Amino acid sequence: MDRMRELCDILNRWAHEYYVLDAPSVPDREYDRLYDELRALEEESGVVYPDSPTRRVGGDPVKGFERHTHIARLYSLDKAVTYDELNAFFTRVRKVREDAAFTVEYKFDGLTVCLTYENGVFVRATTRGNGVEGEDVTAQVLTVPSFPLKISYRGTLEVRGEAIIRLSVLARYNEEHPEEPLKNARNAAAGAIRTLDPKLTRARHPEIVFYDVNFMSEDPVRSQTEGMEFLRREGFKTYPFFRVCRTPEEAIAAVEEIEVGRRQIDVLTDGAVIKTDDEGVRAEMGYTEKFPRWAIAYKFEAEEAESVVERVLWQVGRTGKLTPLAEIAPVELAGATVRRATLNNYGDLTRKDVKVHSRVLVRRSNEVIPEILGAVEHVEGSVPVEKPAVCPFCHSPVKEVGANLFCTNENCPPRLIQRLTHYCSKNAADVEGMSEATLTVLYEKRGVRRFSDLYALRGEDFAGLEGFKEKKIANLLSAIEGSKQIALDRFLYAIGIEGIGRVAARDLAAFGSVEAVAALTFEELMQLENVGEVTANSILAYFADGENREELSRLFRAGVQPVAQRRPSTGAFAGESVVLTGTLSSLSRSEAQARIEALGGVCQSTVSAKTTLVVAGEKAGSKLAKAQKLGVPVIGEEEFLRRLGGE
Repeated sequence: MDRMRELCDILNRWAHEYYVLDAPSVPDREYDRLYDELRALEEESGVVYPDSPTRRVGGDPVKGFERHTHIARLYSLDKAVTYDELNAFFTRVRKVREDAAFTVEYKFDGLTVCLTYENGVFVRATTRGNGVEGEDVTAQVLTVPSFPLKISYRGTLEVRGEAIIRLSVLARYNEEHPEEPLKNARNAAAGAIRTLDPKLTRARHPEIVFYDVNFMSEDPVRSQTEGMEFLRREGFKTYPFFRVCRTPEEAIAAVEEIEVGRRQIDVLTDGAVIKTDDEGVRAEMGYTEKFPRWAIAYKFEAEEAESVVERVLWQVGRTGKLTPLAEIAPVELAGATVRRATLNNYGDLTRKDVKVHSRVLVRRSNEVIPEILGAVEHVEGSVPVEKPAVCPFCHSPVKEVGANLFCTNENCPPRLIQRLTHYCSKNAADVEGMSEATLTVLYEKRGVRRFSDLYALRGEDFAGLEGFKEKKIANLLSAIEGSKQIALDRFLYAIGIEGIGRVAARDLAAFGSVEAVAALTFEELMQLENVGEVTANSILAYFADGENREELSRLFRAGVQPVAQRRPSTGAFAGESVVLTGTLSSLSRSEAQARIEALGGVCQSTVSAKTTLVVAGEKAGSKLAKAQKLGVPVIGEEEFLRRLGGE
């Protein structure tokens, strides 16, 4: 038993260094060796300590979520979207105390969870739910390594955090699972915690960032600052940005610091949280029915609004996937009038409990297609969305794969039109003016079916088509002709090989030609950083298909010439696979990448066994730690600039 206790303490310390402090002190093989020893001792003795790291392995799926009432209510936050609203909040606080201080933190976009401890031992995790009660997600949260299973505090404790999935982790997951990618980090985190299968939670690698002590039965903290110090002292993962501000002006400056910094961090964030720091001020200000009066969330954009679903249509994409598209009552959102919002797939629609005539929450971020986040309220006339059994366009049978529905007809009209639209899009062949509407007309009136059909078009083919005047026709023909000279990576992306995005297309383009890519073996494809097993098989299947090979020949005969971007064979970074991490004071990330590639290097997004060099700027984090762990050479900004200057 003494050895088991010793192993638990050692392994938990190492896990805290790795997952919370981002400062691993031992190699993985040493951790694995002691972990295996502990597991063997547990099997032999039948004893598992409450804080044993073996408890974090995902268990069998649970049958359903049980409801649990929180000890103290978990309030949501009132929101401000202008500085006038924020200043009104400061005014309310300073009416209570003129010298009140404020704290400012990042507002992360994930799923709120509440963890409960009794007598120093973790006993339960729940979602926020309606603030009074939530769903018990203990089995799922146990797979997350960013919190302690045992703490020194011996009273009853509730702590609150945000379950998140880092953007880099999301990107890596989607590259490894191109058949069913996760749409965004917020939904990915919520789905990871609210799945009934803990193994799926573990596979998505969520983290929990803690920010609040919700309840303490003994010696409660007296300020937000004390609360954050308590969380860090007890081993909870917190985000390093935390500002204590003595004036509203300092608080606004901190908000602006977050506004700039959020674009560089690896976590999805949609605002800043401002709180009064002193518990006495909080007690005097109190709460509304929904919010604490002493805290507010400043949203950088008016991204969310409520609307009513009027009906749900089904769109068919180039892969045959059926995507539900909701027509909603018009609502102003992020500077635009929104009338439609996507729901990703049928599984997404049912999980979010969206029904026709129900009230829903809609979000729009910058130029991203508006999406429905979930149902807010059902009414007497709310009607469930019927699951289609056949394609709504060609009436072919629908195939269900996971959460997705697919039309089984390869020649389904909207499917062909979407393929053409993808080929002509900006990041592909970039045929300016060749919109989906134009391609629909050409499909219906002129029989355009393949990419190669575009290059056979002549001026007379547009005669008699409504809306096609002489100048428009000339511009379209010029754009089609101009697309014949195309970078190889853009061409490989344009032809629509399933699973091949822009990043994987760049990897493939390094082989120099379409013919060279077509000749790659499964083993060679699997060596590429951004190609997984499913994508490798998709590439092999594409080039094995006779019709695809014939279409490539037609394109080449029409004059399409994919050109590989040749990297210099000499230069300061020739032969190097480089990862940039942290912030460089003298160059932006894109400028640094361009300079590296101009000097013969290849830029990677993540550190791997193939990485030969890491350039570490200020606030370098997990990538630097991983490089040190793998023994990859690391240089700082000064040495990086010296190498650039040497050229």
